[in-house]
Amino acid sequence: MYLELFRLRELPFRLSPDPQFLYLSKQHARAKAYMESTIWFTDGFVVITGEIGAGKTTLIETFLRELQPDTVVAQINQTQLSPTAFLQSVLVQFGFSPFSMKKAEVLATLNNFLIEQHAAGRRVLLIVDEAQNLNNKVLEEVRMLSGIETTKDKAMRIILAGQPELNDKLNAREFVQLAQRVRLRFHLTALTPEETTAYVDHRLEVAGAEGRRIFAEEIYPTIFRYTGGVPRLINTLCDTAMMAAFARESDRVLQEDLDAAIHELQWVEYASRTNRMHAPNLAEAASLDSAAAGPAVGRILIAHRGATMIERELRPGRLVIGRTPDNDLAIDSKFVSRHHCQILTSADSCLIEDLNSTNGIYLRSKRIRRHNLNDGDVVVIGEHEITYIDERSTRTRPRTDVVGADTVVLDKA
Repeated sequence: MYLELFRLRELPFRLSPDPQFLYLSKQHARAKAYMESTIWFTDGFVVITGEIGAGKTTLIETFLRELQPDTVVAQINQTQLSPTAFLQSVLVQFGFSPFSMKKAEVLATLNNFLIEQHAAGRRVLLIVDEAQNLNNKVLEEVRMLSGIETTKDKAMRIILAGQPELNDKLNAREFVQLAQRVRLRFHLTALTPEETTAYVDHRLEVAGAEGRRIFAEEIYPTIFRYTGGVPRLINTLCDTAMMAAFARESDRVLQEDLDAAIHELQWVEYASRTNRMHAPNLAEAASLDSAAAGPAVGRILIAHRGATMIERELRPGRLVIGRTPDNDLAIDSKFVSRHHCQILTSADSCLIEDLNSTNGIYLRSKRIRRHNLNDGDVVVIGEHEITYIDERSTRTRPRTDVVGADTVVLDKA
């Protein structure tokens, strides 16, 4: 590899989580402090979320490495499990062999273990990574575990880490009791341009750069533009750029090496690939859409408890509706998922489609997956109503009074 050429001791941009290379941005330092608080406070548990590649797993590994010996840890990374298999996995982490046990035996063994550890002055910590994949029944088991108590304290400290969809689950109506037990929540977003530069330099220094500037200063803005400040993407791009410089037998990574890496990875700028970690300028976007797309096909009115809050014209294109600011239209409600639904508008029609949201979208009291909107349709999303008004002089689709063939209805679970 290129270590000898760059005079480094280790590969600086490996994708595997390594606590030694953790860069503590302000956000990562705060998230780590929240994790550490679980050791001292037992009244609830901590939820840490972040996009794919935001550094959650590395943060967890760093936190675990710094724990005192009096803390007993169960770390669960495989989360697509049944309730019994999940509880068995927890016991395996504590040194048991529970696979022949029935659920009642598993629970009794776990309860006795927690009491014994508390009596011995040891703390018990459960960390669940990729917790967004836990199904509803397993999340209910987590809630029950969080309720096991001694005379004064909770017997188990719990940290849930996962992608933003975890928050959507916790905000669902059926998990009100679970959400009330969450003491702290924190969401890791991408690094800023300045933090991206510091992140790259930090990893190079840990790997043995000893103050040498291996990356040309002018290429850092390009690194940010193509990675969006996502640590995993930064690692991929920087490692590929170093390989390009290695091919030139150069110990400096220049713009031409970065360009070669971008070409090899077939990347476009991050903002063009996704809107998930950036809040767009909605007013500017709406203005550009209006100028480019011609007259409006229709418009929607967003109402809450009978009062219209938002009115938005629909022109050919895609409108994503959700709870967070990175959507085209944001609705601040715990009943609305991070990315809840989208409206796809063409010259001839407007289609609303659920984006696998937790609480779904409803038309005339029926939960639907997708539906071609007709003039006057009222779609319910959480506690809000979306009324569609067709602006075209000639209706291309007659209004119907029942959910018709252009609608995909979900079976009630």
